[in-house]
Amino acid sequence: MITAIVRYQLPASIGREACRAHFIKISKGFGDAEGLIRKQFIWSETGTAGGVYQWRSIADAKAFYQGPWLDGILERYGMYPQIEYFTTVAITDNPGGVVTVVDPD
Repeated sequence: MITAIVRYQLPASIGREACRAHFIKISKGFGDAEGLIRKQFIWSETGTAGGVYQWRSIADAKAFYQGPWLDGILERYGMYPQIEYFTTVAITDNPGGVVTVVDPD
């Protein structure tokens, strides 16, 4: 399993509420992304926004971050996003502290 953290700087004209509204509008569209397990939409007071994604594989992640998705980021924000990939080792779900250890394959 792969966790990808994607970040990009929002234009000054896009504040928290506008970013939130956009994220809510597009959130259902991620339901069909091949290999996507979960996405968290993120925003910071510094004007940075993006997502934390869990993917089944690095190939699924890298395939997604091209084509229409990348075109949309470039069109809306005028910049390439920063994407960092991590191997997910374990996940703790709350409440209850249920731990899932991820197979290294």
